[in-house]
Formats: sequence, structure tokens, C-alpha cells
Amino acid sequence: MGRSRRSKHRCRSRSVECSPNSLSSPRKRKHSSVKLTNGERHERRRDKGKYSRSNCKRQRTRSRSSKSSKSYVSSEESFKSYKSGPRADADNHLVYRTGDTIHGRYQILDTIGEGTFGKVLLCRDKEEKVALKVIKRVDKYFRSAKIEINVLKEILKKDSKLRHRCVRMLDHFDYHGFMCLSFEYLGTSVYEFLKGNNYNPYPMSHVKAISYQLIDAVAFLHNIGVVHTDLKPENILFVSSDSDLYYNTTMDRDEKILRSPEIRLIDFGSATYFEDSHSTIVSTRHYRALEVILELGWDEKCDNWSVGGIMFELYTGDALFQTHDNFEHLAMMKYILGDFPEDMIKRTKKRKYFRRGDLDWDYDEDSTSNCRIKSMCRPLRDCMIRKTDQDHINLFELVERLLNYDPEKRVSMRRCLKHTFFDSIREIYQVR
Repeated sequence: MGRSRRSKHRCRSRSVECSPNSLSSPRKRKHSSVKLTNGERHERRRDKGKYSRSNCKRQRTRSRSSKSSKSYVSSEESFKSYKSGPRADADNHLVYRTGDTIHGRYQILDTIGEGTFGKVLLCRDKEEKVALKVIKRVDKYFRSAKIEINVLKEILKKDSKLRHRCVRMLDHFDYHGFMCLSFEYLGTSVYEFLKGNNYNPYPMSHVKAISYQLIDAVAFLHNIGVVHTDLKPENILFVSSDSDLYYNTTMDRDEKILRSPEIRLIDFGSATYFEDSHSTIVSTRHYRALEVILELGWDEKCDNWSVGGIMFELYTGDALFQTHDNFEHLAMMKYILGDFPEDMIKRTKKRKYFRRGDLDWDYDEDSTSNCRIKSMCRPLRDCMIRKTDQDHINLFELVERLLNYDPEKRVSMRRCLKHTFFDSIREIYQVR
């Protein structure tokens, strides 16, 4: 940010800048024969002090800003320079109304999403509809947006035709301290469609199609050295969520069936490069891998675990681990997937969850917590709907390999693409 330069002229008697309102030089003023009253002298001394303090403050600000990274301007610095720009509300969201225009280009039509990061607006850009992600005017979200922009640029560079189904970023800009990213306008998310369909599971053909495209997208990210870290049904959007209504005679209910299961993977605000430092906790709770909960360190295999949980949810309509507590989450894992590896228990610093090499859980049949878990959870294979159908068997075999406790033994995304579960649809969705 530019600042006005300080005057080079200084009064000889003191090293204090002259008032900017003064038109005469200090040298001429020294020889002035104009007599001043005591009141006028006092006013001049006060003005000199005022400008001196102001300049000192400006100098301190300059020295602080020079220490910051040249490639990054914090949101705090950014929105301080736009005092006359748009307002932020109490939560630092952009204040706007339908019909407003952002950046002289994007006319706001509606609000289509809101999260901790900011809001997603439906906008008209010329004659085209776009989704505009407006980040809160908060420093940490501003930084996350910068990371997301860099990842999306890398994706576009390595896959210009977006054959690997990651969302396309069209534009990005700083709007008075609110970082904005525009994207192609897509349909609803996998989760929202599921919710709007009364949590009826997707048909097997769509489970295959969505899973294959998701795995291909994640495999591509891992190939270019990126870990998504926040894979969940909310971050998978359909290109079009158009559907038809059918009556399910077996279940005696109406169900919506998608016309096309083509997807795009979104939200790279939490993405991390392999070589970057990693935060301790990643992933949304329901899709968080064991090594993350136990704080044993993680790599791209934490994404693979999340994919396994998503595939189960597509098949059943329910999240595999419906909890918000670490201890209960571990108990659910043990009940659904079996005992934890001894070496992972020994390595974790989360000793409070374990006793004598086992989960320190109340296994009493009458305990409230244990009854709750048993009412919600079953061993993984018991959730299979048709236990003699080969598609169902193949699906659960793949999910089990993705939900392997040991990340070193967890199946990779590339190997998943070759699994027999996808034999019938591979030619349709395979990237050529």
C-alpha cells in the first residue's frame, strides 16, 4: 500500500517536519519578521507535535509491514485500506443485497451456500451463471483462500481440460479485503441430494459411477502431490442434479433418481502439499482416519480412509461414524471394524483412551453409551444388503481395504481404479 512521502525539509531548531499546510520553506520562516502572539506560538507548537506523532506512527507501521512476506498481504492490512468499501457484518461476512454488483462484473442473484469460511453466491457474469465464493474478511480464511487458489491453479495447469473432475476456477480477486473465487455453476452436493431424497441410498450403478469419479479425482491430486484432507459428500457436487421421480414398490415409497451422476470435487481450502508442514487434526469428524484421531501423523492415505466412508454412505444412505466425540468414535471403529493394531496403540500419546493395550471403554451391556453404539452400529459386513450379489461383495471388499487401520496397508487410489467393482463402468468414466 502506498503512503505519502514525508517532507525532506526540516526546521533547524528541531528535527520535526513542518506542517503540510505551510507554503513557505523553513529557511524563509526563520527570517520572517511577522510577530506572533503567545496563543499563535502555542498553536504552531501543538501542530508540530501532532504531525510529528503522526509521522512516527507512520514510520512504525512501515517498519512492521516491511517484515511481512512480500507474496502475501493479510486481510487485516487489506481491508484497512478500503474504509470506504463494502461493510462486513458481525461475523465478518460481506454485507450485500440481491442485485448488487461485485467487482463491477458479478451481479448477485442469490445465496446458495454458507460456511465457516464465508458464503457462496449465485451471480450473473455477463450472460453466464457462476458460483462466487466470498471469503470472510478474517486473516486465517484469507490465507486459506490463497492456498486454495494456488492448488486450483496447479490443477488447471496439470489438467487443463479437467478430465479428472476437479472443479474449474474461472477467476479470483481481492474485493476490499474479501477474497473472492468464481467457479463454474454446478448442481447440488451428493449430501444435499441424499438429504432431499429422505436419505434413500443411491442405486448401485450410481454408487459405482460416483465412487469411480471421486477415486480418479483423488488419485490425480495425489499424483501431483496434493492431499485434499476434507473429503466428504458435501464437497462433491453433481454437474447437474436434475432427477426423475420413481415409485419403489419394494420399499413402498417415492424416490428421486439422478439423470446423470457426473460429479466435480470442490473445496480445496484445506488442501496440503506433500512436502508442506501438516496440522495435527484434519478431515471432518465422520470421515477422519484412525491415525489422525490418535495423532500419529498422516499423509495422503487419510484421503483414502475418507473415500471408504463416503462409499459406505452412498450405499446405505447413512454416515458410518455418527459421532462428535473421540472416545465414542474409537468405540464405534472397534465395534464396526474390529480391534486396533497393537503398534498404533503403543505409539500414540493419547493414552487416556487405552488401558492394558485395549480401548478403555465401558462394555457393560446396560451402559447408556454402549447401548447407543450397538443401536447405531453393526459389524461392517452385516450392513451388506444382498450378501450373495457379487457387486455388493466387491463393494464391501473394497471399502474394507480403504478402511484399513494401518495407513501403510491401506489400498492406494490407483489400485482402487483397477478393482473388479468398477469393471462394468470403467470404460465409461476412464480418463483417456
